[in-house]
Amino acid sequence: MSKRPINLNLLTIRFPMTAIVSILHRLSGFLLFLAIPVFLMLMTLTLQSPEAFFTVHVCFEHPLMKLFLLGFLAALFYHLFAGIRHLFMDAGVADTLKSAQWTAGFVMVATLVLTSLMGIYLW
Repeated sequence: MSKRPINLNLLTIRFPMTAIVSILHRLSGFLLFLAIPVFLMLMTLTLQSPEAFFTVHVCFEHPLMKLFLLGFLAALFYHLFAGIRHLFMDAGVADTLKSAQWTAGFVMVATLVLTSLMGIYLW
């Protein structure tokens, strides 16, 4: 048995960019899973009556709802780009360390750009 110290504190470990992208891909998928019932409920509410549609419309004008929507879109964009990245890597494209690091950075930048554009559009 080795006498080396074991570090069990995950907060002190410096993860590479590729690991962060993979972990955030799973987290964004979970957040999308939680947000979909909320949006389905709102969509169902809009189909009930014109008054209910107007209520949902007014709800989406509130800054907190816009922030929630922007967070949902950020998770959606991130999950989309990271999922495409994983599909390419599974197919053997961009599976070297250098290309994996480059695509991980691309996922982050593309998500930031699209989320920023949607933030400008929403406000």
